[in-house]
Amino acid sequence: MGMATSTPPGVVRAGASASGGRRAAARLAWLLAALGLLVVAVLLSLAVGARPVPLDAVVRIVTGGADGSGASAADVTAVLDLRLPRTAAALVAGAGLGVAGAVAQAVTRNPLADPGILGVTSGSAFAVSLAVGFAGVTAPSGWVWASFAGAALATVAVSLIGGAGRSGGSPARLTLAGLALGAVLSGVTSAIVLADPRRFDAVRAWEVGSLADRGWAPVATVAPFVVAGVVVALVASRPLDAVALGDDHASSVGVSVPTVRVVALVVVTLLAGGATAVMGPVAFLGLMVAHLARGVVGASQPWTIGLSAVLGPVLLLLADVVGRVVAPPGELAAGLVVAAVGAPVLIAIARRRPGSAR
Repeated sequence: MGMATSTPPGVVRAGASASGGRRAAARLAWLLAALGLLVVAVLLSLAVGARPVPLDAVVRIVTGGADGSGASAADVTAVLDLRLPRTAAALVAGAGLGVAGAVAQAVTRNPLADPGILGVTSGSAFAVSLAVGFAGVTAPSGWVWASFAGAALATVAVSLIGGAGRSGGSPARLTLAGLALGAVLSGVTSAIVLADPRRFDAVRAWEVGSLADRGWAPVATVAPFVVAGVVVALVASRPLDAVALGDDHASSVGVSVPTVRVVALVVVTLLAGGATAVMGPVAFLGLMVAHLARGVVGASQPWTIGLSAVLGPVLLLLADVVGRVVAPPGELAAGLVVAAVGAPVLIAIARRRPGSAR
């Protein structure tokens, strides 16, 4: 007759600690790998274009400036005046959309949540079209505040519409509300633009999510808001972990669910509104980045948000580089490249067995 045995508590704790250490090391390795990819994507963004610039020349230009690089004047102009602001815009917009997607999926527990799918970027584009068409705002730096206002109003509207009724707040209702509102706002925006095409010449490239001809002014205006949104998202990541498990669980561990939702609303508004102000509406980027980050680091909002802040710029920079070379002598907007990749990803996610957004 065998004797029952039990594992000593100390051994259990040691095993759990070792497993947790291995998991943390793996997550750190993924983050470092993503940072390495980001460096590569930045270099490609500065080197690839209608006038290719060798990578060693790019490094010399960036580190030595116009006088100390030893490169030709044309190469210096291409890198510093044309591609560097464009790359900075991609860094800001990519980080904003990536983190906005991760926060939206966590707080709604909706694996399909994304600033574009939830109508936030359409709200920004609609507000910018009103500012240009009726307020005479023509400078990209002036679109920022309209973009923030439109993002906030769209987020609130989707929350109210999707949260109405007995089954309010379900992932399906929020997604349908966002898609419906986004479609309406996109149609109205197109009607406003077509009513006076000449007035909207300045925003045509912006409307399709292009990074071409980005100056420093909109990037400098938006960057502080995006940085603030990413920092707040990281600070709120632990409460988001609890909310992602359900409202009852979050309340049981002392998390104020309404407060977390309000903070998440502010974060998504800052990030999506800022990103849209810089480069126009871009769909699916936040969706793809958040799923990719969660797939490699697991159900941990701090790690998911941190990795999304790095992978967002990587994907956007690579999409921009692809857009420059697939249709010479012109180029394809980065937003169109992202949409071409993101649509099949959305279909694949929708066909999977429904589960938690964590």
